[in-house]
Amino acid sequence: MEQNILTLIYLIASVTFIVGLKMLSNPAKARNGNLIAAAGMTLAIAGTIFLYKDDDGNALHNYGWIFGGILIGAVVGTLAAKKVKMTAMPEMVSLFNGMGGACAALISVVEFNHLAELFNSPFGVIVMLDDSNAIFGHLLTICAGALIGSVSFAGSMIAWGKLNGSIKDYSFKGQHIFNLVLLAVIIGLIIYLLFGMNSSNYWLFYFIPVLSLLYGILFVFPIGGADMPVVISLLNSFTGVAAACGGFLYNNKVMLTGGILVGAAGTLLTILMCKAMNRSLKNVLIGNFGGGNIVAAIQSKSGGSYKEISVSDAAVAMSYARKVMIVPGYGLAVAQAQHACHELENMLEEKGVEVQYAIHPVAGRMPGHMNVLLAEADVSYDKLLEMEQANEEFKTTDVVLILGANDVVNPAAKTDKASPIYGMPILEVEEAKLVIVNKRSMKPGYAGIENELFFQPKTSMLFGDAKNVLQQLVNEVKNV
Repeated sequence: MEQNILTLIYLIASVTFIVGLKMLSNPAKARNGNLIAAAGMTLAIAGTIFLYKDDDGNALHNYGWIFGGILIGAVVGTLAAKKVKMTAMPEMVSLFNGMGGACAALISVVEFNHLAELFNSPFGVIVMLDDSNAIFGHLLTICAGALIGSVSFAGSMIAWGKLNGSIKDYSFKGQHIFNLVLLAVIIGLIIYLLFGMNSSNYWLFYFIPVLSLLYGILFVFPIGGADMPVVISLLNSFTGVAAACGGFLYNNKVMLTGGILVGAAGTLLTILMCKAMNRSLKNVLIGNFGGGNIVAAIQSKSGGSYKEISVSDAAVAMSYARKVMIVPGYGLAVAQAQHACHELENMLEEKGVEVQYAIHPVAGRMPGHMNVLLAEADVSYDKLLEMEQANEEFKTTDVVLILGANDVVNPAAKTDKASPIYGMPILEVEEAKLVIVNKRSMKPGYAGIENELFFQPKTSMLFGDAKNVLQQLVNEVKNV
């Protein structure tokens, strides 16, 4: 009876994951979708703790350890989520994703220890001989979980360090070849154990997670900062696959379903982001886009000059415009200026100006970064235009206000075949009548290249911290 109830709970939880993931695709429903999926996970955890029994009818025990771990995790997770700044959200996502990979890897190690105990038991050896196919599948799943989970954990930790600035890009000559050789060694070791493991060599398994950790570190080290959103998405899919391996090991349907959903969603998101950057995944992983070498190698080619605009002139231009399009970027997040931006939007709308936002798929440091940032300031979801929609609107826009965005508005992506971002779909802000760019300085973006937009006749630079500039604009617009 209890097992039937647990099966029903797992089914309900699986449905909540699917429904929640579907709702996450709509900004207006995303918060509720997240709550629904979280409720399903809570139900699945409670059902497992109180109703699960193994094949021998034994229930879970050590409740003190279980609830102690849940309590510590809940407190740490809640505090981290409440205190994290929006600029640090991508690194928190990377950190939490790494924890998921570590859990999957540890599950594999623990389950291998159980399997290894059979080698010291004559009866266990007989069981393995009688059920060799099942043992083979079990060991394959364990090895896959150890490999993928360890890579996800180590890679996510390096990505976390890169995003918060504590770890710099690092590479050495022949590193990609070394990485491939290391991966081949790990896979070769797995194959060897699958077909030749015995009581004298089973300890070789422990090299799999160790070497996988090393591979995960070297895998992410050379990848440039501009590609971190893609890397985080890819590593997230790894964690999902590793979790699915755990679902196979325990014959846990909800764990398997959740892992497959995360793995599939992460993979699809990675593909979509690569498409948005007009780059192949292979190019992202070995191209070092946005790394220090590229920044040093690419020099200014325009030789042109830029012109500045005052806050008062910018306020007048926007106040008398029919349509204003705001392009948010990482500079907006750094300055925590989303609320000031929303206030400016309200002031302009009071004067009869139509205000919308243009969102590039890879703006910020992770997918949806700008959407979440603006949602925090209660910006209406229907004002957030995706790139394709925004590019149609720019042609009839009077003023575009760019707040800290750089590479995603660089015309070189369309005109300069020698540019590392050539072919990347961009926000075609140059189609508007007037472009105002707010930046702290003329320093290049993550791609390390000069932005041709800044030197075009219809572009004016408005230097300063985004929050301070927006607050000044609000005051000036009031007086227009």
